Amino acid sequence: MSVSETALPASATVGVIGAGTMGAGIAQVAARAGHRVRLFDADAKAVERGRAGIEKELRGLVAKGKLDAGECERTLARIAPAAALSDLADCALVIEAIVEDLEVKQKLFRTLEGIVRADAVLATNTSSLSITAIGAMLAQPQRLVGMHFFNPAPRMKLVEIVSGVQTDARIAERVAATAQRWGKHTVFARSTPGFIVNRLARPFYAEAWRAYTESVADPVTLDAVVRDCGGFPMGPFELMDLIGHDVNLAVTRSVFDATFGDRRYAPALAQVELVRAGRLGRKTGQGIYDHRDGAAKPEPQVEPGADPVARIVAVGSLGLATPIITRLEAAGIDVVRVQGQAGAAGWLEIGPARLMLSDGRPATRRAVEEGHRHLVLFDLALDYATTPRLGLAPADQCGSAAFRTVCATLARAGFACSRLDDAAGLIVLRIIAALVNEASDAVAYGICTADAIDDAMRYGVNYPRGPMAWAEAVGLDYFARVLANLREHYGEERYRTSVLIQRRGWTQRGFRE
Repeated sequence: MSVSETALPASATVGVIGAGTMGAGIAQVAARAGHRVRLFDADAKAVERGRAGIEKELRGLVAKGKLDAGECERTLARIAPAAALSDLADCALVIEAIVEDLEVKQKLFRTLEGIVRADAVLATNTSSLSITAIGAMLAQPQRLVGMHFFNPAPRMKLVEIVSGVQTDARIAERVAATAQRWGKHTVFARSTPGFIVNRLARPFYAEAWRAYTESVADPVTLDAVVRDCGGFPMGPFELMDLIGHDVNLAVTRSVFDATFGDRRYAPALAQVELVRAGRLGRKTGQGIYDHRDGAAKPEPQVEPGADPVARIVAVGSLGLATPIITRLEAAGIDVVRVQGQAGAAGWLEIGPARLMLSDGRPATRRAVEEGHRHLVLFDLALDYATTPRLGLAPADQCGSAAFRTVCATLARAGFACSRLDDAAGLIVLRIIAALVNEASDAVAYGICTADAIDDAMRYGVNYPRGPMAWAEAVGLDYFARVLANLREHYGEERYRTSVLIQRRGWTQRGFRE
């Protein structure tokens, strides 16, 4: 059946419970799609504030020429306050967006079940609670489904459609079709801690905290490398400051507790300390960064370099990092190409130094194992042809003059070189490897499909490339080696390699086959 045949008709009334930022946003989305909306909150003044916020948002769109004034008025006219839950009796769909408390949600839906008609769909906007648990007390748990919007709901494209153990597949399909008719991109997921986005995003924060704890670089430099090299719209620390460390930590703890203490999701003590200090981010004026008026804006570290060379030697293939050579040649540097050993990683000889892509081993250890003192490792990047920055880590044995020569030479090709302390996997690589690993487990455990993962991470948190697309672009064998090296270095289950990566690696098949 088509979306138009499956989705709720525009004539259907939609109820929204909870008039806070999320509930009001959902009401706005439904009303713009043509539905009459009844907005309820236990606090009547919250409904007034919510509707006022909707009106401000819509009139702002009119002022920017993004919405017709007549449609603005019609949308506002479709949203009516509900004085009591009983006013939702004729709603075809009721979406709950209240406090993240299991007992409170269970009580609400038990009450609603006695009010709404038998064919009404009940949906929860929970971001972390079990759909199965919420519906466990219902007489008809099959009609309860997760409909997880992202904040701000009117602007964010993604809606996760989450099914509990007893959710009727036809109900999930109908809600998905309805959300698509509202202009959203939907992905299906099985009810599991964090669903897709909140579960898969944990390594983005966790690996940044580990690098911070190990003093790999200061936060602003780590953010700059992740942003400029990884292609992410924001670095992990600036994003956590925006979200609020209390909120971010609460989600991490929720997933950690729900997975019975899986160390992969362990909270970072450094973030716990920030929350204890009341440094929650932008909303309190201080977090990782100082957001108070007049505070100096920190700048990422850039190695100035000295004594660039006019000629380098490229040994073997740099693979995905080959554009580094192209940029050096375009900058007027003579590149001598030498055939490398078949199957071995290539490198650049820049003065006395050897420049190689990280494989998850620290540079100091790798320098010993490969017999080259002046070894410098560079971090993973989304696109080496355009990245304005490279994260570099010299081995402890590497002379400072040799490292400065590498940085000065790369600077001629437009690379701002940020020095990272010698740590396993640097920063972008360890984040991407952990994301790929987490995504692989989600597919292996039947939580969702590979396509759903990439769509969810691109539309839900604006990742430049989904984890599965990273795996396909860079190669499973590479990530398998990186994860194995991280696990050997740290001796932790945190970096255990997903069975799906191992299985696909053995058969040389992709995730979507």
